[in-house]
Amino acid sequence: MSGGVTERLPRLLSLVPYLLARPGIPVAEAAADLGISERQLRRDLELLWMCGLPGYGPGDLIDLSFSGDTVTVTHDAGMRRPLRLTTAEATALLMALRTLADVPGVADTEAVRRAAAKVERAVGDAGMAGVAIDGPSREEAATTAAVRDALAAGRAMQIVYYTAGRDAVSQRTIDPMRLLIVDGRGYLEAWCRRAEGVRLFRLDRVEDVAVLDEPAAPPPDAEPTDVSEGLFRPSAEHRSAVLLLEREARWVAEYYPVDDVVELGDERLQVQLRYADPTWLVRLVLGLGGGARLLEPPELVDAVARRAREALDAVERESEDG
Repeated sequence: MSGGVTERLPRLLSLVPYLLARPGIPVAEAAADLGISERQLRRDLELLWMCGLPGYGPGDLIDLSFSGDTVTVTHDAGMRRPLRLTTAEATALLMALRTLADVPGVADTEAVRRAAAKVERAVGDAGMAGVAIDGPSREEAATTAAVRDALAAGRAMQIVYYTAGRDAVSQRTIDPMRLLIVDGRGYLEAWCRRAEGVRLFRLDRVEDVAVLDEPAAPPPDAEPTDVSEGLFRPSAEHRSAVLLLEREARWVAEYYPVDDVVELGDERLQVQLRYADPTWLVRLVLGLGGGARLLEPPELVDAVARRAREALDAVERESEDG
C-alpha cells in the first residue's frame, strides 16, 4: 500500500521539507508521522540519496546523515519547499475539518478550527475563490446535539431513520455508543434493538430523534465497528452495477458507496455502485432522469427501460383522457 508510485512520489517530495524541519528525528517517529513502516521509510531514504540536481555529482544530490536510529538532511538540493495543496485537495480537507469541528466530543474542537484556519491561509483567498463549503444542515446539527445529550446522560434513543439501500424509513430504539466521522460524514454508532446488533446511522439520514428516559444498555460484548479501512465493505449480499453519471448527477458518487470511479471528460463519471435491492437501484436511475444511465447488469438495464416506457405510456393515457 505504501510503495505504489501514486502514493510514494508525493511522500518523497514532502519528505525532505519534513526532515529539514525536524533534524535528528528518530526514524520510528518519522515513520509513524507518515503512516508507513520503518522499513518503507528507510527504502524512501535510500531512494532520496540518488535524487538531486542535474550533474548528479557531489553537492548535487540530496545528502542524509544517520546517527543511530535518527536521520538528518545535510544537503537538500533545493527541495526545501513543501508541496502545496491544490484547490480540490484543500476543499476536501476543509470540508472534513469543518464537519469534525461541528461534532463536539469527537476531537479537540479548537485544535480542529485552528487547523482549518491554517489550511485557509496556506491556500489563500485566490485559491479558494468560488469554492463554497457547506456545513451540516440545521436538521443534522439538531440530531447531533440530541445524540450528544443522550451520550452524556447515558440515555437510550428512538430515531426515525432512512435506509438509502432499501429506500425505506423505519423507527428504531437504540443504545448510543459513540459519535464518529468517516469519510467526512457524521455517524452515530449504536446498538440497534430491532436488528440486535451494532449499527452505524448516518446523521443526515435521521429524520426524527428523541432521547428516552430509560438508560442506554448496549450488551457488554457489543464491539465498536472497525472503520480503519473505510465504512463500506463488499459483502455476499451486495451486487454491483455500472452507471454513467452526467455532471448534474456526480453527487451520487459522494452520497452512495461506489468503487472504480473513472473520469470520462466533460465532468462525467463512470462508477461501480454496490446495491442490495434491485428495485431501489431502478428507482434511483429513473429518479435521476437524464443524469444517469445504467450500463450493467443487463437485466436491470432492461428493467429501467421497461419502467421508463410504462411511465411514458401512463402519461400519454392521462393526456388523452384529459
